[in-house]
Amino acid sequence: MSGRGSRSRGSAPWSSVPPDLARRLQPLAGVLVRDAVQEIRRSVPAYAQPLEGKFREVLVGSVETAIFQCFESIVDPDAPTGDWQAVLRYSGRVEFLEGRTMDALQNAVRVGARVVWRHLSEHGRELGLPSDALFAVADAIFAWVDELCRVAVEGYAEAQAGASGALERRRRQLLKVLLGESPASARSLADLAASTDWRLPERVAVVALEYREDQHQLPSPAFGRDVLLDLESSEPCLVLGGPADRRGLEAELRGRRAAVGPVVPLADARRSLGCARRALGLVRRGLLPQARVTWCEEHLAVLALLADEFLVETLVGRALAVFAHLTAKQRHRLETTLLAWLGTRGGVVEVAARLGVHPQTVRYRMHQVEGLLGDRLDDPDERLALEMALRARLLLHDARPVERARAGVTALPSRATPQAANPTTAAPQPAQAIRPARGAAPRPRHPARSPAEPR
Repeated sequence: MSGRGSRSRGSAPWSSVPPDLARRLQPLAGVLVRDAVQEIRRSVPAYAQPLEGKFREVLVGSVETAIFQCFESIVDPDAPTGDWQAVLRYSGRVEFLEGRTMDALQNAVRVGARVVWRHLSEHGRELGLPSDALFAVADAIFAWVDELCRVAVEGYAEAQAGASGALERRRRQLLKVLLGESPASARSLADLAASTDWRLPERVAVVALEYREDQHQLPSPAFGRDVLLDLESSEPCLVLGGPADRRGLEAELRGRRAAVGPVVPLADARRSLGCARRALGLVRRGLLPQARVTWCEEHLAVLALLADEFLVETLVGRALAVFAHLTAKQRHRLETTLLAWLGTRGGVVEVAARLGVHPQTVRYRMHQVEGLLGDRLDDPDERLALEMALRARLLLHDARPVERARAGVTALPSRATPQAANPTTAAPQPAQAIRPARGAAPRPRHPARSPAEPR
């Protein structure tokens, strides 16, 4: 239904509205869009969600199109209809794919229309418009609502008809139940699974896929019947019945970026999905390695450390406050040395090899660290807090991969294998703990400063 409208002014919804009146009211368009969106989200439960991502794009875009096209059509009854009809038809398709009902869609259109009429009637009275003109505006708005609903419902019905039958709809419903906030009873899950040809597994892994604008055009993965799919929504995902075959999964995803959550009991499927989505976010921010498929079980320590970034930042601020007065360069040197020391149990040569510096430099730096931290290095709880804070600081605030690798931060659970020390800077000597174990004879507290280390 593209091209120019064929209706005459006498038959169009806006036929009795003078074009000059539309021009006088058109400056309100931005306010109308804003308030209509707010009222829809407040009044229609299906739309009471954060205004972000795909939801924001479709809702705000549809309201803008409807309102601006209304004004344009009043001024020019022969204005093209193809563009706005395509937008509204697409919105209807998205509503079906997102699981909202046709009633919710039409209710949202009518709520938005009431907001528009309230604003225009108030503004019209302020402009001194006669009652006949206001009645004409009201008639045009509500006739326009019927037209919008008709086109959006067409899109909704097209998506509904294009869905792969009742079985696939039930499988999508099963996926939503598995991943929903409210846990379903074992009986209801079993009944729904039986009706969808899906054998209930004891354990599952959930895969979060990165949303792509062109995802509706991408070929669907050829997974078996034991995989539940949602590839159309703004947060696409898969539910796998148990551990995934790595090569097979990566091949079927065909280049989509994804994160595979840990294998969990069926009742914890939502937690596996949450972990996978956090991992995708960390990959986007460069806090996990760039990979097409990220396996959460390989990064559990980082995911746990950054699960609550507010708490982590609070810990960093408290644990590392003693370094705050240093310059950025001094702080970075001492913190990376301390982190390597904590990760190697104090072996001078091992710390020096990891950092690529002379062992005497390590002794000098650790002497400074001990002066700042005092007895905190003797307290196991403090050492744990320091290591967590240091790793978090490097992850969140240091974008230099070389420094992260030297400090061993790219693989939190493991200890990096020491590299050979630089022969030009490291003199051979036996491994030596910088701080003695409890009960051991104390070493001198003031070793000579390394001649290669600037103040």
